[in-house]
Amino acid sequence: MGRALVIVESPAKARTISKYLGAGFEVESSIGHVRDLPSTAAEIPAKHKKEPWARIGVDVDRGFKPLYVVPPTKKTQVAKLKKALAKADELYLATDEDREGEAIAWHLYEVLRPKVPVKRMVFGEITQSAIAQAVTNTRAIDQRLVSAQEARRVLDRLYGYEVSPVLWKKVRPKLSAGRVQSVATRLVVERERARMAFRSARYWDLAARLEPTTGGRVFDARMVELAGRRIASGRDFDDATGQLRPGAEVVVLDEAAAGELEAALGASVFEVSQVTDKPYTRRPYPPFITSTLQQEAGRKLRFTAQRTMRVAQGLYENGYITYMRTDSVQLSAQAIEAARSMIEDLYGSEYLPAKTRTFSSKSKTAQEAHEAIRPAGQRFRKPVDVSAELDADALRLYELIWKRTMACQMRDAEGTTTSVKIEAATADGRIAGFAASGKVIRFPGFLRAYVEGSDDPEAELEDQEKVLPALAEKDRLTSVELTPSDHQTQPPARFTEATLVRELEEREIGRPSTYASILQTIQDRGYVWNRGSALIPTFTAFAVTQLLENHLSAIVDFDFTARMEGDLDQIANGEREAEPWLARFYFGSDGDSGDPGLKELIGSGWEAIDARQVCTIALGEDEGGREVVVRVGRYGPYLQVAGSESRVTIRDDIPPDELTIPAALELFEQGQGEDRVLGNEPSTGAPVYAKTGRFGDYVQLGDPVTDAAGKTKRGGKPKMASLWPSMSRDTLDLEQALKLLSYPREIGVDPETGETITAQDGRFGPYLKRGTDSRSLASHEELETITLEQALEVFKQPKKGRRTSSAALREIGAHPESGSPISLREGRFGPYVTDGTVNASLPKGRDPATLGLEQALELLAQRAQKIKDQGGKPVRGRRASR
Repeated sequence: MGRALVIVESPAKARTISKYLGAGFEVESSIGHVRDLPSTAAEIPAKHKKEPWARIGVDVDRGFKPLYVVPPTKKTQVAKLKKALAKADELYLATDEDREGEAIAWHLYEVLRPKVPVKRMVFGEITQSAIAQAVTNTRAIDQRLVSAQEARRVLDRLYGYEVSPVLWKKVRPKLSAGRVQSVATRLVVERERARMAFRSARYWDLAARLEPTTGGRVFDARMVELAGRRIASGRDFDDATGQLRPGAEVVVLDEAAAGELEAALGASVFEVSQVTDKPYTRRPYPPFITSTLQQEAGRKLRFTAQRTMRVAQGLYENGYITYMRTDSVQLSAQAIEAARSMIEDLYGSEYLPAKTRTFSSKSKTAQEAHEAIRPAGQRFRKPVDVSAELDADALRLYELIWKRTMACQMRDAEGTTTSVKIEAATADGRIAGFAASGKVIRFPGFLRAYVEGSDDPEAELEDQEKVLPALAEKDRLTSVELTPSDHQTQPPARFTEATLVRELEEREIGRPSTYASILQTIQDRGYVWNRGSALIPTFTAFAVTQLLENHLSAIVDFDFTARMEGDLDQIANGEREAEPWLARFYFGSDGDSGDPGLKELIGSGWEAIDARQVCTIALGEDEGGREVVVRVGRYGPYLQVAGSESRVTIRDDIPPDELTIPAALELFEQGQGEDRVLGNEPSTGAPVYAKTGRFGDYVQLGDPVTDAAGKTKRGGKPKMASLWPSMSRDTLDLEQALKLLSYPREIGVDPETGETITAQDGRFGPYLKRGTDSRSLASHEELETITLEQALEVFKQPKKGRRTSSAALREIGAHPESGSPISLREGRFGPYVTDGTVNASLPKGRDPATLGLEQALELLAQRAQKIKDQGGKPVRGRRASR
């Protein structure tokens, strides 16, 4: 028997599969993609460097042919695979059975150029039986899936590489645009705009605690009518004005009116006017798909989408669940039989429906290439059976999947809902109407196994019920307590990761398998930050969204983006060709329709876009009619009031909807009041100020020289200097300030080179400069004490990097796998955690003092996964893990 080489994507998957294959198989990992479009200019082959399309990596004039390269980080692995293939008689490409997996298999084939038979091996779960079946039922590489994935990759490259430079020039450098990330950012920004425009309304009603005069349990009711007219509720008020909607025939109670009604009903007799009992049936939820798993894990386990997918990936690769990237809600006959058998064992035959349950997707673009996410195997393992094998995160997610799979094959929950109407007459003869409702579960059905949004279904069953006493018409009730109740309308809730995933899914934008990376990307790019579970857009996100909406509206149109997914499905199904579709997207439509393509949209006068306009977010006007705005500048957002050139930096942790006009003016006044005059410079008499700016405290000599319009003239910017770490703005005096402003200090002349040596304070700390050469100093105090002889000795030493290891703020604990100590440190761009190998910045808004070991491990895992996804290269940027 010959030797077969099996290639999968990940080492963990390789280890699991190798356990099920015999000695005649060698299992290796590609560690993700082995080829991709070039990510840097250095990766472009020399023969293509002068080609006009080389920057993009796609030859748009020759059929959108992509330029694929093996990244430097993958060359060692490719060489290893080639060496293994040289000893093999067969090659099995066993990557995932989706577009991405199919593309990885094709790239492996193209790079390895095998001279032995090649078989495409696919499976939905990693179990003994599944792997055995996959080995005997192989197929060829599906070129339609490869074409669809390639079209998606080319589309995303064209979008990002053509649109991002516009953002660099008109908003801020190093920003990025993406086909789905820009739309996701727009959704978050639109929700924040609605919150900013929201005006709250206040209204009152009356809550009653009532008891049957014949005895029985006390229950709660709420006033809903007065004299035949409905009492106003939140839905009756306009969100934009806070006023009652036109045509609303309701009674609006204020505090005084509610108090009067309390007194007027104090001695009244309450009587039941109507009792309505209705049976209800509640069906179980479908089994999990990728998006619903992310949503429910976010709600119940407080997992981020990225954390959910990382844990699910491990469960799949180690044989505990089926493939976790799927949009199919269907279960195999084997899975249904396994679920029904376990339901009968655990809950009894009365919990089994007469017929097996089947589900179908509501999405028109669902690929349904796999089963739903479920426990792997022909017989499911209970969570208690695997508890010793899994870590805490994996066990919690496995239990969630197991419960949902059990529940989807159980009987409906059945019960009765009761609605009660109650009336009472006030002292002046008006009839006040109250309402109460109850619910009783007659048969729990699937709720025995799973209650959506709760952690303990058994305990939560009681919370699903609200039992009223036995009531009938004409029954009299005693008022135990009447309480005026104050309410305020609430702005639209911010998106969480779970609700944003649901919104994207409902709009059919993106794919379930991409949602986790989209959410991570918009946070890494500084467009969105977290406060608890809420997603809050930055003002940079507002500026980017405004530019795209106003000048490139087609590419952030929700329907347009959703249609792209359908088109890619048609390419995968062989119903559409990729090349003409990409041509229409990039070059536009032919004929009478004349729809512009991306090239025309980008090329048609984007230089004329008013950068100041797109980077301005209007907040409103103050009492004097002056416009108050936020502007997004090169170094971040700042406040400005019409008629003033002064600006005040806005902290990153201020949500846009909280920056009301009063709050903005208060910030502006505080910012303007921060300047402290320390005295005057002796030779010129210019004032010396102590100030606070975006990068900390500093001193300033004199004022800006402005023109007639109030703008700073060229060369009119005053001299400034940052405070040393040992100094405090509150205790700073004129002598210290003048010393700071005196730098750079000339130390002397190097006798060998004839170049002047100076001591200077820069962005990265104190340093010496000699011509174009520089050396860092250990402390700021050396700036005033170092001599020429000492400086010459410093320059004789080998040059060291500017970045030195930062001091640990505190030790958090030991890594459970490697045992390495995990510490919290303060870095150049803020606090970060490190295990000595991986560094992960804390997300914006996260309090370092509250960071525990579990959160630190999650940040490190996310960062490690991102580095892995990028081929092992660190992610460029100031806050890579934000």
